[in-house]
Amino acid sequence: MSIIADDNDFIQKETHGKNPVIKAESIEFDKNFENCIRPKSFDTYIGQSSLKETLKISIEAAKKRELPLDHLLFYGPPGLGKTTLAGVIAEQMGVDIKITSAPALERPRDIIGILMSLKGGEILFIDEIHRLNKVAEEILYPAMEDFFLDMTTGKSQTVKTLRVPLPKFTLIGATTKAGELSGPLRDRFGIIHRLEFYTEDELAQVITRTAGILNIEITQEGAHAIARRSRGTPRIANRLVKRVSDYALVKHDGKITGDIANKSLDILKIDAFGLDSTDRALLKLIIEKYDGGPVGIETIAAAIGEDVRTIEDVCEPYLLQAGLLQRTPRGRKVSPAAYRHLNYKNLPPEQQGLF
Repeated sequence: MSIIADDNDFIQKETHGKNPVIKAESIEFDKNFENCIRPKSFDTYIGQSSLKETLKISIEAAKKRELPLDHLLFYGPPGLGKTTLAGVIAEQMGVDIKITSAPALERPRDIIGILMSLKGGEILFIDEIHRLNKVAEEILYPAMEDFFLDMTTGKSQTVKTLRVPLPKFTLIGATTKAGELSGPLRDRFGIIHRLEFYTEDELAQVITRTAGILNIEITQEGAHAIARRSRGTPRIANRLVKRVSDYALVKHDGKITGDIANKSLDILKIDAFGLDSTDRALLKLIIEKYDGGPVGIETIAAAIGEDVRTIEDVCEPYLLQAGLLQRTPRGRKVSPAAYRHLNYKNLPPEQQGLF
């Protein structure tokens, strides 16, 4: 007997007699995993308390005026819930949401096609909006401000400009680099918020909720043990829940306790600060090869074999937030806290007074 999952599922189950065989049928596994655990309301969206209160007021006001919500811009490190928050807003407003990313909008017709397909009140979410090309950005200006689309027809002397009206919509932009947005685009957003790293308690709540959805048994100590090593980021916390659950299932009875969580994360080489092998290699390189810095980001990337953007977008935000790395006009510099964490006893002469 064979049961084939529909388009939204990611497995095919074949049963031969009494022995079931599970086969992966889609490379979309991680996307489906994230979709199934994404909160759908502010009540289930954990963290970002002040932002949630502000958004609740704005949403309620928009509903009373019977108008779309102002355009929103969310910025902050990756994995903090910008896409999830956009989905929650759409759910609370009772409208559909179209999701795309700036690199996918290469040609003018890409952004024009999406704008023309929008219905009144709908939400358009553009991820990594700082990577919009100049043409797409200029098409967005009148669409965001006046809900018109400026188009041209004809050639040379017969060129005519048309203003095509658009239904009123809400644009939600997300970016990890707000500083790279052009001034004219940034100024057209009515609501701009920065998402903050999560506290240990908030991450423990996220982990407990995710474990409940996935039918994973976990103790409070286990949730906090994972939370401490999740770099203040829900996406990382949810990923670690799966990895620790695998370890608990294979080596123990499947229940995640504090001791089991710590053992499995040690095997994954994620330390008590949440640093992985790449983070430690970066810090050790600066300490051992460049006397603690400063050293240029390109030099670091070449030395550890990583892309500059990976270091800037993935490694650095948390290292800076945790006070382990410093940015100076001359380059990156390791802090005394990083020396202590990595068990280096000797500080460079200029940092010895800071210990």
